Amino acid sequence: MKRYSAMSLLRNALSHNRDWRPAWRNPEPKKSYDAIIVGGGGHGLATAYYLARDHGIRNVAVLEKGWIGGGNTGRNTTIVRSNYLWTEAALLYEKSMQLWEGLSQDLNYNVMFSQRGVYNLGHSLQDMRDIERRVNANRLNGIDAEVVSAAGVKRAIPCINTSPGARYPILGASLQRRAGVARHDAVAWGFARAADALGVDIIEQCEVTGIDVRGGQAVGVETTRGPIASNRIGVVVAGHASVLANMAGLRLPIESHPLQALVSEPIKPVLDTVVMSGAVHGYISQSDKGELVIGAGIDAYTGYGQRGSFPVIEHTLQAIIELFPVFSRVRMLRLWGGIVDVCPDACPIVSKTPVQGLYFNCGWGTGGFKSTPGSGWVFAHTMAHDEPHELNAPFSLDRFATGALIDEHGAAAVAH
Repeated sequence: MKRYSAMSLLRNALSHNRDWRPAWRNPEPKKSYDAIIVGGGGHGLATAYYLARDHGIRNVAVLEKGWIGGGNTGRNTTIVRSNYLWTEAALLYEKSMQLWEGLSQDLNYNVMFSQRGVYNLGHSLQDMRDIERRVNANRLNGIDAEVVSAAGVKRAIPCINTSPGARYPILGASLQRRAGVARHDAVAWGFARAADALGVDIIEQCEVTGIDVRGGQAVGVETTRGPIASNRIGVVVAGHASVLANMAGLRLPIESHPLQALVSEPIKPVLDTVVMSGAVHGYISQSDKGELVIGAGIDAYTGYGQRGSFPVIEHTLQAIIELFPVFSRVRMLRLWGGIVDVCPDACPIVSKTPVQGLYFNCGWGTGGFKSTPGSGWVFAHTMAHDEPHELNAPFSLDRFATGALIDEHGAAAVAH
């Protein structure tokens, strides 16, 4: 093993990384591309990667107004699961789960995917009936799921409060053992490096200010770094999808809401799984650094704020302390807000639009991170073939006109 002296470490620290090889190039934008992806988050980078790897479309630009990993990709609580109720949603998230399970090997980049399991708690007889219904639906779709008793929850999570005298007593839970967490910034970096290696141009600090539509066909975008032409444009911008849609004369059935989360100071390992509760309105896991990662539901108001607010955080911590009284004296380290797009049926839009050559991937609500590889995989197929894959066909934009909605409000858990 190569050894480094103290002087060697100091010398490299003072070099400001000048000898480090960049993970991806920093190219100037070309005049035109075969495909443009607007949005350099996990979904956009995954789309570019699968376009290049699976469909041979490598003359692709990913346009990011900030920096890679600086948007919603870095503003979430990293939970990955596929135990959704309805077949359409469950199969799409399960495809993503299958990709997660081999993603580090595929990208040759450790995304730190940890299959530590996710418990969804039940606090009433109706909760338990809903849990049994969802577990049975998952099994029918080939997705691992099981019902766990209150005693089973206590055995697995000794520090949880299962007292029958609790305000919201725990009667049981559903468990998906293959679910877990991943490192959000590593996912963005891994997809960025892998896409770059296939020839994709990743262009940061390049905000799209307009979408050029002529005769019903998308022909390019206007950016802060000049116009870029393409007749195939995919928009994957999380909380700002409606803003970009408006540039093309489209109105999307989505609302943008702030979503807040926080982490505690690091503590010794005490929680080796993910716990979610819709009744007390909170969820929690522990990071590899020891921080408790805590989140709850979306803010009631619409907006684009990325700040925290103490009334929401206070409510969230009340919920967590109800479940884990042992955490009552742990100090909060930092908090943040992200922006989520929410559709009326709590399911995404992964679809062609009435504008030829313009595609939108949005409306994931709080399900965005867990769907990252699967979302990119189906969206790449849709852009490459101008037709949806069978997995994302139910999530077309026209379902809001036909009424073929997929109501996942319950399985979307605490967030919406």
